[in-house]
Amino acid sequence: MASPSRSLLRHADFLKLWTAETVSVFGSAITQLALPLIAAATLNVTPFEFGLLFTIEFLPFILFSLPAGVWVDRLRRRPILIAGDLGRAVAIASIPIAFAFDALTIWQLYVVGFVIGCLTVFFDVAYQSYLPSVVERDQLVEGNSKLEITRSASQILGPGAAGLLIGILKAPFAMTLDALSYLWSAAFVFWIRRPEPPVEPHDEAAHGPKPSMRQEIAVGLRYVIGHRWLRSIAATTGISNLFSNLAGAILILYLVRERGLTAEIIGFAFSIGSVGVLVAALTTSRLTARAGVGRMLVLSSMGFSVSVLPVAIAPDALIFPAVALSGFLGGFSGVAWNINQVSLRQAITPARMQGKMNATMRFIVWGTIPIGTIAGGALGSLIGLHQTIWVGALGGLIAFTPVTLSSARSIVTMPAPVDEPAPVDEPAPG
Repeated sequence: MASPSRSLLRHADFLKLWTAETVSVFGSAITQLALPLIAAATLNVTPFEFGLLFTIEFLPFILFSLPAGVWVDRLRRRPILIAGDLGRAVAIASIPIAFAFDALTIWQLYVVGFVIGCLTVFFDVAYQSYLPSVVERDQLVEGNSKLEITRSASQILGPGAAGLLIGILKAPFAMTLDALSYLWSAAFVFWIRRPEPPVEPHDEAAHGPKPSMRQEIAVGLRYVIGHRWLRSIAATTGISNLFSNLAGAILILYLVRERGLTAEIIGFAFSIGSVGVLVAALTTSRLTARAGVGRMLVLSSMGFSVSVLPVAIAPDALIFPAVALSGFLGGFSGVAWNINQVSLRQAITPARMQGKMNATMRFIVWGTIPIGTIAGGALGSLIGLHQTIWVGALGGLIAFTPVTLSSARSIVTMPAPVDEPAPVDEPAPG
Protein backbone atom coordinates (compact mmCIF):
# COMPACT_ATOMS: atom_id res chain seq x y z
CA MET A 1 0.00 0.00 0.00
CA ALA A 2 1.32 3.41 -0.97
CA SER A 3 2.30 5.76 1.82
CA PRO A 4 0.10 8.88 1.90
CA SER A 5 3.18 11.12 1.73
CA ARG A 6 4.67 9.31 -1.23
CA SER A 7 4.48 11.08 -4.60
CA LEU A 8 2.25 9.40 -7.15
CA LEU A 9 5.13 9.71 -9.61
CA ARG A 10 6.61 6.76 -7.72
CA HIS A 11 3.29 4.88 -7.47
CA ALA A 12 3.59 2.08 -10.04
CA ASP A 13 -0.11 1.24 -10.32
CA PHE A 14 -1.18 4.87 -10.59
CA LEU A 15 1.41 5.41 -13.33
CA LYS A 16 -0.12 2.51 -15.24
CA LEU A 17 -3.58 4.03 -14.89
CA TRP A 18 -2.26 7.46 -15.88
CA THR A 19 -0.46 6.03 -18.91
CA ALA A 20 -3.61 4.22 -20.00
CA GLU A 21 -5.59 7.48 -19.76
CA THR A 22 -2.91 9.46 -21.60
CA VAL A 23 -2.71 7.09 -24.55
CA SER A 24 -6.48 6.80 -24.73
CA VAL A 25 -7.37 10.51 -24.68
CA PHE A 26 -4.80 11.45 -27.30
CA GLY A 27 -6.05 8.62 -29.49
CA SER A 28 -9.62 9.77 -28.96
CA ALA A 29 -8.73 13.19 -30.37
CA ILE A 30 -8.31 11.49 -33.74
CA THR A 31 -11.82 9.98 -33.73
CA GLN A 32 -13.42 13.18 -32.40
CA LEU A 33 -12.13 14.99 -35.47
CA ALA A 34 -12.17 12.13 -37.98
CA LEU A 35 -15.74 10.92 -37.46
CA PRO A 36 -17.44 14.22 -38.48
CA LEU A 37 -14.86 14.74 -41.27
CA ILE A 38 -15.72 11.35 -42.74
CA ALA A 39 -19.42 12.22 -42.61
CA ALA A 40 -18.90 15.64 -44.19
CA ALA A 41 -16.17 15.02 -46.76
CA THR A 42 -16.21 11.30 -47.55
CA LEU A 43 -19.92 10.47 -47.32
CA ASN A 44 -21.25 13.95 -48.26
CA VAL A 45 -24.20 13.69 -45.86
CA THR A 46 -26.97 16.27 -45.54
CA PRO A 47 -26.90 18.87 -42.71
CA PHE A 48 -29.64 16.91 -40.91
CA GLU A 49 -27.69 13.64 -41.15
CA PHE A 50 -24.57 15.45 -39.96
CA GLY A 51 -26.31 16.96 -36.94
CA LEU A 52 -27.89 13.60 -36.10
CA LEU A 53 -24.41 12.10 -35.73
CA PHE A 54 -23.63 14.38 -32.76
CA THR A 55 -27.04 13.71 -31.21
CA ILE A 56 -26.58 9.94 -31.42
CA GLU A 57 -23.10 10.18 -29.90
CA PHE A 58 -24.43 12.15 -26.90
CA LEU A 59 -27.61 10.09 -26.43
CA PRO A 60 -26.01 7.25 -24.35
CA PHE A 61 -24.89 9.76 -21.71
CA ILE A 62 -28.53 10.63 -21.06
CA LEU A 63 -29.99 7.13 -21.46
CA PHE A 64 -27.47 4.94 -19.66
CA SER A 65 -25.61 6.99 -17.05
CA LEU A 66 -27.88 5.96 -14.17
CA PRO A 67 -28.01 2.21 -15.04
CA ALA A 68 -24.24 2.27 -15.57
CA GLY A 69 -23.78 3.46 -12.01
CA VAL A 70 -25.72 0.46 -10.67
CA TRP A 71 -23.71 -2.03 -12.73
CA VAL A 72 -20.40 -0.43 -11.77
CA ASP A 73 -21.30 -0.95 -8.10
CA ARG A 74 -22.38 -4.55 -8.71
CA LEU A 75 -19.17 -5.54 -10.52
CA ARG A 76 -15.44 -5.00 -10.20
CA ARG A 77 -14.37 -1.77 -11.88
CA ARG A 78 -11.11 -2.87 -13.53
CA PRO A 79 -12.74 -5.49 -15.84
CA ILE A 80 -15.28 -2.84 -16.89
CA LEU A 81 -12.43 -0.52 -17.85
CA ILE A 82 -10.70 -3.23 -19.86
CA ALA A 83 -13.92 -4.30 -21.60
CA GLY A 84 -14.73 -0.66 -22.42
CA ASP A 85 -11.33 -0.15 -24.04
CA LEU A 86 -11.48 -3.39 -26.03
CA GLY A 87 -15.04 -2.73 -27.19
CA ARG A 88 -14.18 0.77 -28.41
CA ALA A 89 -11.11 -0.57 -30.21
CA VAL A 90 -13.27 -3.04 -32.16
CA ALA A 91 -15.95 -0.44 -32.97
CA ILE A 92 -13.44 2.10 -34.25
CA ALA A 93 -11.46 -0.49 -36.24
CA SER A 94 -14.62 -1.35 -38.17
CA ILE A 95 -14.54 2.04 -39.93
CA PRO A 96 -11.20 1.74 -41.80
CA ILE A 97 -12.08 -1.87 -42.64
CA ALA A 98 -15.43 -0.85 -44.16
CA PHE A 99 -13.79 2.08 -45.95
CA ALA A 100 -11.16 -0.20 -47.48
CA PHE A 101 -13.93 -2.36 -48.95
CA ASP A 102 -15.93 0.69 -50.11
CA ALA A 103 -18.77 -0.31 -47.77
CA LEU A 104 -18.78 2.62 -45.34
CA THR A 105 -22.14 4.35 -44.81
CA ILE A 106 -23.52 7.02 -42.49
CA TRP A 107 -25.50 4.28 -40.76
CA GLN A 108 -22.28 2.59 -39.71
CA LEU A 109 -21.04 5.90 -38.31
CA TYR A 110 -24.28 6.20 -36.33
CA VAL A 111 -23.84 2.70 -34.90
CA VAL A 112 -20.16 3.23 -34.11
CA GLY A 113 -20.89 6.61 -32.48
CA PHE A 114 -23.66 5.10 -30.37
CA VAL A 115 -21.56 2.08 -29.32
CA ILE A 116 -18.60 4.28 -28.42
CA GLY A 117 -20.93 6.50 -26.40
CA CYS A 118 -22.38 3.55 -24.49
CA LEU A 119 -18.97 2.07 -23.68
CA THR A 120 -17.62 5.50 -22.70
CA VAL A 121 -20.48 5.97 -20.23
CA PHE A 122 -19.57 2.74 -18.43
CA PHE A 123 -15.83 3.42 -18.71
CA ASP A 124 -16.05 6.95 -17.30
CA VAL A 125 -18.27 5.99 -14.36
CA ALA A 126 -16.03 3.01 -13.56
CA TYR A 127 -12.89 5.13 -13.98
CA GLN A 128 -13.94 7.74 -11.44
CA SER A 129 -15.05 4.97 -9.08
CA TYR A 130 -11.82 2.98 -9.53
CA LEU A 131 -9.28 5.70 -8.67
CA PRO A 132 -9.96 5.50 -4.88
CA SER A 133 -9.05 1.80 -5.10
CA VAL A 134 -5.63 2.67 -6.53
CA VAL A 135 -4.53 5.65 -4.38
CA GLU A 136 -5.06 6.79 -0.81
CA ARG A 137 -7.73 9.31 0.14
CA ASP A 138 -5.27 12.17 0.68
CA GLN A 139 -3.72 11.46 -2.73
CA LEU A 140 -6.98 11.94 -4.63
CA VAL A 141 -6.40 15.62 -5.42
CA GLU A 142 -2.89 14.87 -6.70
CA GLY A 143 -4.20 11.91 -8.70
CA ASN A 144 -7.05 13.84 -10.29
CA SER A 145 -4.68 16.75 -10.98
CA LYS A 146 -2.29 14.51 -12.90
CA LEU A 147 -5.14 12.91 -14.82
CA GLU A 148 -6.41 16.41 -15.63
CA ILE A 149 -2.97 17.34 -17.00
CA THR A 150 -3.46 14.62 -19.60
CA ARG A 151 -6.96 15.77 -20.51
CA SER A 152 -5.80 19.40 -20.65
CA ALA A 153 -2.84 18.62 -22.87
CA SER A 154 -5.08 16.59 -25.18
CA GLN A 155 -7.44 19.57 -25.54
CA ILE A 156 -4.55 21.84 -26.49
CA LEU A 157 -2.36 19.51 -28.56
CA GLY A 158 -4.77 16.76 -29.58
CA PRO A 159 -6.76 18.48 -32.36
CA GLY A 160 -3.63 19.78 -34.09
CA ALA A 161 -1.87 16.42 -33.94
CA ALA A 162 -5.06 14.67 -35.04
CA GLY A 163 -5.44 17.05 -37.98
CA LEU A 164 -1.87 16.36 -39.07
CA LEU A 165 -2.34 12.59 -38.88
CA ILE A 166 -5.67 12.76 -40.70
CA GLY A 167 -4.04 14.86 -43.42
CA ILE A 168 -1.27 12.30 -43.86
CA LEU A 169 -3.22 9.05 -43.47
CA LYS A 170 -6.77 10.20 -44.39
CA ALA A 171 -9.50 10.17 -41.78
CA PRO A 172 -10.68 6.53 -41.90
CA PHE A 173 -7.17 5.07 -41.69
CA ALA A 174 -6.04 7.56 -39.03
CA MET A 175 -8.73 6.04 -36.81
CA THR A 176 -6.70 2.82 -36.78
CA LEU A 177 -4.29 4.61 -34.43
CA ASP A 178 -7.16 5.37 -32.06
CA ALA A 179 -8.18 1.71 -32.09
CA LEU A 180 -4.60 0.76 -31.22
CA SER A 181 -4.56 3.36 -28.44
CA TYR A 182 -7.53 1.66 -26.77
CA LEU A 183 -5.75 -1.71 -26.95
CA TRP A 184 -2.69 -0.09 -25.35
CA SER A 185 -4.87 1.46 -22.63
CA ALA A 186 -6.51 -1.90 -21.89
CA ALA A 187 -3.08 -3.52 -21.53
CA PHE A 188 -1.89 -0.97 -18.96
CA VAL A 189 -5.09 -1.27 -16.91
CA PHE A 190 -4.69 -5.06 -17.04
CA TRP A 191 -1.15 -4.72 -15.62
CA ILE A 192 -2.31 -2.87 -12.51
CA ARG A 193 -1.50 -5.13 -9.59
CA ARG A 194 -3.10 -3.42 -6.59
CA PRO A 195 -6.10 -5.59 -5.61
CA GLU A 196 -9.50 -4.00 -5.94
CA PRO A 197 -11.78 -4.35 -2.89
CA PRO A 198 -14.20 -7.25 -3.45
CA VAL A 199 -17.82 -6.50 -4.27
CA GLU A 200 -19.84 -7.22 -1.14
CA PRO A 201 -22.56 -9.81 -1.82
CA HIS A 202 -26.10 -8.81 -0.96
CA ASP A 203 -27.17 -10.22 2.40
CA GLU A 204 -30.85 -11.11 2.03
CA ALA A 205 -31.12 -12.11 5.68
CA ALA A 206 -30.04 -8.66 6.84
CA HIS A 207 -31.35 -6.43 4.06
CA GLY A 208 -34.18 -8.38 2.44
CA PRO A 209 -34.50 -9.27 -1.26
CA LYS A 210 -31.92 -7.88 -3.64
CA PRO A 211 -33.09 -4.45 -4.89
CA SER A 212 -34.03 -4.03 -8.54
CA MET A 213 -32.20 -1.79 -10.99
CA ARG A 214 -34.89 0.86 -10.51
CA GLN A 215 -34.56 0.73 -6.74
CA GLU A 216 -30.77 1.06 -6.88
CA ILE A 217 -31.03 4.02 -9.26
CA ALA A 218 -33.39 5.61 -6.73
CA VAL A 219 -30.82 4.97 -3.98
CA GLY A 220 -28.20 6.83 -5.97
CA LEU A 221 -30.53 9.75 -6.64
CA ARG A 222 -31.54 9.98 -2.98
CA TYR A 223 -27.93 9.70 -1.83
CA VAL A 224 -26.76 12.62 -4.00
CA ILE A 225 -29.81 14.84 -3.46
CA GLY A 226 -29.89 14.06 0.27
CA HIS A 227 -26.19 14.77 0.89
CA ARG A 228 -25.63 18.45 1.64
CA TRP A 229 -22.22 18.60 -0.06
CA LEU A 230 -23.06 16.52 -3.12
CA ARG A 231 -26.33 18.40 -3.56
CA SER A 232 -24.58 21.77 -3.57
CA ILE A 233 -21.86 20.54 -5.96
CA ALA A 234 -24.49 19.19 -8.37
CA ALA A 235 -26.46 22.45 -8.23
CA THR A 236 -23.43 24.65 -8.88
CA THR A 237 -22.18 22.49 -11.75
CA GLY A 238 -25.62 22.07 -13.31
CA ILE A 239 -26.37 25.82 -13.24
CA SER A 240 -22.96 26.62 -14.71
CA ASN A 241 -23.39 24.05 -17.49
CA LEU A 242 -26.86 25.40 -18.30
CA PHE A 243 -25.86 29.04 -18.78
CA SER A 244 -22.36 28.50 -20.20
CA ASN A 245 -23.81 26.25 -22.90
CA LEU A 246 -26.66 28.69 -23.50
CA ALA A 247 -24.06 31.31 -24.41
CA GLY A 248 -21.64 28.84 -25.95
CA ALA A 249 -24.23 27.49 -28.39
CA ILE A 250 -24.22 30.74 -30.38
CA LEU A 251 -20.81 32.15 -29.38
CA ILE A 252 -18.97 31.48 -32.65
CA LEU A 253 -21.95 32.68 -34.69
CA TYR A 254 -21.99 35.86 -32.59
CA LEU A 255 -18.25 36.45 -32.96
CA VAL A 256 -18.39 36.00 -36.74
CA ARG A 257 -21.61 37.83 -37.59
CA GLU A 258 -21.71 40.66 -35.05
CA ARG A 259 -18.07 41.13 -34.10
CA GLY A 260 -16.49 40.34 -37.50
CA LEU A 261 -13.82 37.93 -36.25
CA THR A 262 -12.26 35.47 -38.68
CA ALA A 263 -11.90 31.75 -38.01
CA GLU A 264 -8.15 32.21 -37.52
CA ILE A 265 -8.61 34.95 -34.92
CA ILE A 266 -11.28 32.97 -33.07
CA GLY A 267 -9.08 29.88 -33.06
CA PHE A 268 -6.10 31.86 -31.79
CA ALA A 269 -8.19 33.39 -28.98
CA PHE A 270 -9.49 29.96 -28.00
CA SER A 271 -5.94 28.58 -27.99
CA ILE A 272 -4.74 31.33 -25.67
CA GLY A 273 -7.71 30.74 -23.41
CA SER A 274 -7.12 27.00 -23.27
CA VAL A 275 -3.76 27.60 -21.56
CA GLY A 276 -5.80 28.18 -18.40
CA VAL A 277 -6.82 24.55 -18.48
CA LEU A 278 -3.22 23.36 -18.38
CA VAL A 279 -2.17 25.93 -15.74
CA ALA A 280 -4.97 24.73 -13.46
CA ALA A 281 -4.03 21.09 -13.95
CA LEU A 282 -0.43 21.87 -12.97
CA THR A 283 -1.15 24.10 -9.95
CA THR A 284 -4.44 23.00 -8.37
CA SER A 285 -2.89 20.35 -6.13
CA ARG A 286 -0.54 22.89 -4.51
CA LEU A 287 -3.19 25.60 -4.33
CA THR A 288 -5.61 23.22 -2.62
CA ALA A 289 -2.97 22.21 -0.07
CA ARG A 290 -2.53 25.88 0.87
CA ALA A 291 -6.12 27.17 0.68
CA GLY A 292 -8.08 24.07 1.61
CA VAL A 293 -10.65 22.10 -0.37
CA GLY A 294 -13.65 24.24 0.55
CA ARG A 295 -12.03 27.58 -0.29
CA MET A 296 -10.84 26.23 -3.62
CA LEU A 297 -14.37 25.09 -4.43
CA VAL A 298 -15.76 28.55 -3.64
CA LEU A 299 -13.02 30.48 -5.47
CA SER A 300 -13.09 28.30 -8.57
CA SER A 301 -16.89 28.42 -8.74
CA MET A 302 -16.74 32.22 -8.58
CA GLY A 303 -14.22 32.15 -11.42
CA PHE A 304 -16.35 30.23 -13.89
CA SER A 305 -19.49 32.08 -12.76
CA VAL A 306 -18.12 35.36 -14.18
CA SER A 307 -16.23 33.86 -17.15
CA VAL A 308 -18.78 34.84 -19.84
CA LEU A 309 -18.98 38.48 -18.71
CA PRO A 310 -15.85 39.71 -20.57
CA VAL A 311 -17.36 38.65 -23.92
CA ALA A 312 -20.69 40.27 -23.13
CA ILE A 313 -19.30 43.66 -22.09
CA ALA A 314 -16.26 44.03 -24.39
CA PRO A 315 -16.34 46.68 -27.14
CA ASP A 316 -15.25 45.66 -30.64
CA ALA A 317 -11.69 46.88 -30.05
CA LEU A 318 -11.27 44.53 -27.07
CA ILE A 319 -13.28 41.50 -28.19
CA PHE A 320 -10.18 39.40 -28.99
CA PRO A 321 -8.58 39.73 -25.52
CA ALA A 322 -12.06 39.35 -23.98
CA VAL A 323 -12.58 35.99 -25.68
CA ALA A 324 -9.09 34.86 -24.62
CA LEU A 325 -9.67 36.05 -21.04
CA SER A 326 -13.07 34.34 -20.91
CA GLY A 327 -11.54 31.08 -22.09
CA PHE A 328 -8.63 31.31 -19.66
CA LEU A 329 -10.87 32.15 -16.71
CA GLY A 330 -13.42 29.48 -17.53
CA GLY A 331 -10.77 26.87 -18.30
CA PHE A 332 -8.68 27.50 -15.18
CA SER A 333 -11.65 27.71 -12.84
CA GLY A 334 -13.47 24.77 -14.39
CA VAL A 335 -10.48 22.44 -14.12
CA ALA A 336 -9.64 23.55 -10.56
CA TRP A 337 -13.30 23.01 -9.64
CA ASN A 338 -13.45 19.56 -11.25
CA ILE A 339 -10.25 18.33 -9.61
CA ASN A 340 -11.50 19.26 -6.15
CA GLN A 341 -15.16 18.35 -6.46
CA VAL A 342 -14.44 14.97 -8.06
CA SER A 343 -11.81 14.24 -5.40
CA LEU A 344 -14.25 15.24 -2.64
CA ARG A 345 -16.98 13.04 -4.08
CA GLN A 346 -14.60 10.10 -4.28
CA ALA A 347 -13.36 10.68 -0.72
CA ILE A 348 -16.72 10.93 1.06
CA THR A 349 -18.60 8.18 -0.78
CA PRO A 350 -18.48 4.53 0.39
CA ALA A 351 -16.96 2.10 -2.11
CA ARG A 352 -20.23 0.31 -2.80
CA MET A 353 -21.90 3.65 -3.71
CA GLN A 354 -19.16 5.09 -5.93
CA GLY A 355 -20.70 3.96 -9.20
CA LYS A 356 -24.23 5.14 -8.42
CA MET A 357 -22.96 8.44 -7.03
CA ASN A 358 -20.76 9.23 -10.03
CA ALA A 359 -23.47 8.21 -12.49
CA THR A 360 -26.12 10.28 -10.71
CA MET A 361 -23.88 13.33 -10.58
CA ARG A 362 -23.09 13.00 -14.27
CA PHE A 363 -26.77 12.56 -15.15
CA ILE A 364 -27.76 15.69 -13.21
CA VAL A 365 -24.98 18.03 -14.32
CA TRP A 366 -24.84 16.86 -17.95
CA GLY A 367 -28.62 16.89 -18.21
CA THR A 368 -28.57 20.70 -18.26
CA ILE A 369 -26.19 20.82 -21.25
CA PRO A 370 -28.72 20.02 -24.04
CA ILE A 371 -31.26 22.30 -22.34
CA GLY A 372 -28.72 25.12 -22.48
CA THR A 373 -27.76 24.55 -26.12
CA ILE A 374 -31.38 24.34 -27.27
CA ALA A 375 -32.32 27.44 -25.26
CA GLY A 376 -29.30 29.31 -26.64
CA GLY A 377 -30.27 28.59 -30.22
CA ALA A 378 -33.90 29.54 -29.60
CA LEU A 379 -33.05 32.77 -27.76
CA GLY A 380 -30.53 33.72 -30.43
CA SER A 381 -33.33 33.65 -32.99
CA LEU A 382 -35.88 35.40 -30.75
CA ILE A 383 -33.95 38.17 -28.96
CA GLY A 384 -30.64 38.36 -30.84
CA LEU A 385 -27.14 36.94 -30.45
CA HIS A 386 -25.61 39.59 -28.19
CA GLN A 387 -28.67 39.57 -25.94
CA THR A 388 -28.36 35.79 -25.62
CA ILE A 389 -24.71 36.15 -24.60
CA TRP A 390 -25.90 38.52 -21.87
CA VAL A 391 -28.51 36.00 -20.68
CA GLY A 392 -25.78 33.38 -20.36
CA ALA A 393 -23.41 35.79 -18.63
CA LEU A 394 -25.96 37.08 -16.11
CA GLY A 395 -27.52 33.68 -15.47
CA GLY A 396 -24.10 32.18 -14.81
CA LEU A 397 -23.49 34.68 -12.00
CA ILE A 398 -25.66 32.62 -9.65
CA ALA A 399 -23.79 29.36 -10.25
CA PHE A 400 -21.38 29.80 -7.32
CA THR A 401 -24.11 30.35 -4.71
CA PRO A 402 -25.11 26.73 -3.86
CA VAL A 403 -21.60 25.61 -2.91
CA THR A 404 -20.74 28.97 -1.31
CA LEU A 405 -23.79 28.82 0.96
CA SER A 406 -23.20 25.18 1.92
CA SER A 407 -20.97 23.88 4.70
CA ALA A 408 -18.64 22.49 2.00
CA ARG A 409 -16.90 25.89 2.01
CA SER A 410 -15.34 25.06 5.39
CA ILE A 411 -13.71 21.75 4.35
CA VAL A 412 -9.94 21.90 4.74
CA THR A 413 -8.75 18.34 3.96
CA MET A 414 -10.49 15.37 2.43
CA PRO A 415 -12.91 13.83 4.97
CA ALA A 416 -13.50 10.13 5.44
CA PRO A 417 -16.54 8.41 3.92
CA VAL A 418 -19.50 7.25 5.93
CA ASP A 419 -19.46 3.55 6.68
CA GLU A 420 -22.58 2.51 4.81
CA PRO A 421 -24.85 3.93 2.11
CA ALA A 422 -28.45 4.70 2.92
CA PRO A 423 -30.84 1.73 2.84
CA VAL A 424 -33.13 1.43 -0.18
CA ASP A 425 -36.16 2.75 1.70
CA GLU A 426 -34.45 5.63 3.53
CA PRO A 427 -32.88 8.86 2.32
CA ALA A 428 -29.14 9.28 2.61
CA PRO A 429 -27.82 11.33 5.51
CA GLY A 430 -27.00 14.93 4.75
